[in-house]
Amino acid sequence: MKDRRLLSDYVKAHWYFYVLALLFISIANITQSYYPKVLGDFTDQLQSDGITVAVIEDYSLMLLAIGLIYGILVGVGQYTVMRLGRRFEFFTRRRLFRHFTALSENYYSKNGIGRLLSYVMNDVTSVRESISIGFNQTTNAVILLVSVIVMMALSDIPLYLIGTCIIPLLAIPVVVVYFGPAIRNRSMKVQESLAKMTESAEEQFGGIRVTKKFAVESIMRNRFGQTVDAIIENQLRLVRMSSLFQAVLPFLGALSLIVSILFGGYLTIQHQISLGNFVSLTLYLRMMVNPLQQIGNVINTMQRSRASLERINNLLAVQADIQENPQAKPLQLQSAGIRIKGLTFAYPDSSKAALRDIDLTIAPGKTVGIIGKTGSGKTTLVKLLLRIYDPPAGTIQIGNEDIRTITLESLRSDIAYVPQDGFLFSTTIRDNIAFHQRDTAFEHVAKASKQAQIYDNIMEFPDQFETKLGERGVTLSGGQRQRTSLARGFIKNAPILILDDSVSAVDAVTETKIIENLRLNRKNKTTIIIAHRISAIKHADEIIVMDEGTIVQRGTHHQLMAEDGIYAKLYSIQEEGTRYAEGNR
Repeated sequence: MKDRRLLSDYVKAHWYFYVLALLFISIANITQSYYPKVLGDFTDQLQSDGITVAVIEDYSLMLLAIGLIYGILVGVGQYTVMRLGRRFEFFTRRRLFRHFTALSENYYSKNGIGRLLSYVMNDVTSVRESISIGFNQTTNAVILLVSVIVMMALSDIPLYLIGTCIIPLLAIPVVVVYFGPAIRNRSMKVQESLAKMTESAEEQFGGIRVTKKFAVESIMRNRFGQTVDAIIENQLRLVRMSSLFQAVLPFLGALSLIVSILFGGYLTIQHQISLGNFVSLTLYLRMMVNPLQQIGNVINTMQRSRASLERINNLLAVQADIQENPQAKPLQLQSAGIRIKGLTFAYPDSSKAALRDIDLTIAPGKTVGIIGKTGSGKTTLVKLLLRIYDPPAGTIQIGNEDIRTITLESLRSDIAYVPQDGFLFSTTIRDNIAFHQRDTAFEHVAKASKQAQIYDNIMEFPDQFETKLGERGVTLSGGQRQRTSLARGFIKNAPILILDDSVSAVDAVTETKIIENLRLNRKNKTTIIIAHRISAIKHADEIIVMDEGTIVQRGTHHQLMAEDGIYAKLYSIQEEGTRYAEGNR
């Protein structure tokens, strides 16, 4: 089946280890199946010749040999399978993470982090259990059952007695067919509710500071409690079904043992079978009860893991929205201009266009500022340049090449993008700045931090550049996080630099210094600055004013100030606010 592809591929790649483990476990269980025969023969020996030291020694050695062979071979076989299960866990998690990195932003906008973590943690563990514990228990149970039936058939026990005793066991396939699909469906609901709980927990932990500031802990507890209640309800439904299933199989085994005691005991009293055969029969049937219980456990595990395996394979089947053209070729953007022509774009699942009829040419080495109200399409334009979303064919060209024909690696490697939120990783400040290339010399890291006006702040920390940041960089203030993110963009020294409102969290004096450093160090390199404050873009060679997804004005600062448009109004508002703030100091 398609949903078993991930598992079957792994088993095929390691089939020789599984065969070896199967061989060890099979030999061990076949050896164990001699245990009732030895005891039966011992009983007959006692009944006919009486007890002697030699008889006790012989049969004790036989039982010891059976125990040693079984213990050693089963131990080796189970270790092999469990080790393979752990390797599958490692392999699958690595493959899932590689798949996550290939998915586009559109996928992450629809699926929370908690849901993705549930795949990596809960679902992978469930599948691993099926190919480790499940394989061991299945092999043990099936081989032992077959061995026991064969040993009974080869013994002196009448076949009609054996057939009568195993009649209750014939109901097992019916029970499995009835319970199997129900357990699988309920397991799927449990995994889905676990994913929702993980997603809710991740959200609550991420927003714990906001929760405490607004004193709404009770609301958050209730919201999280609802997801926990859903898990409890689904798990109890699963437990009821799986417990009933696991109780039925041993009951059928016990019923078979009762029949053997009644019918076999009667035949023994009538001297139609020997006492040794009766002892062997009851021991054989007693040995069958545990494998039957194991089969119940395995079927439960398999149904649960099948639900998880289906979820994992459905995830791996998701294709990224951004697909690289097979004929795509790398392109050096060092002296490449940007040409946007007739660009109209709407986000997936949206009927309204975010950009309409955009025409823009950026010559190599020029600085372009983009300004506009929130929601005017500024960031959308940048995302299309980076192919976070795919623009219509032929609408965006870099170096006279459609960006859809350029390899994603060369496109994104030659563009340094600094977003507004300035996400930082839970590592040192140095590693965050040198994120693009971790082995960058320290002097380059220090230079980039000076350009971003964060160097002095870093040097005030006890560990300076080796200071470890908390999750998402919470050790730093908002402005410090943004300037550290700026340093990460500067150190890349890419042919094209895009600042997406990246100085919004710094004061006016610091912003002026950053912009001045930008002008000095980005000569002859293309720079695109998106901002809400005119002071950040007034030096640009060309300024683009956007509104409602279209370009409504363009020109230099002085040209736009001479026009009666949005730009001049924004400037007037911002200057008035600045004068008011200065007057109230």
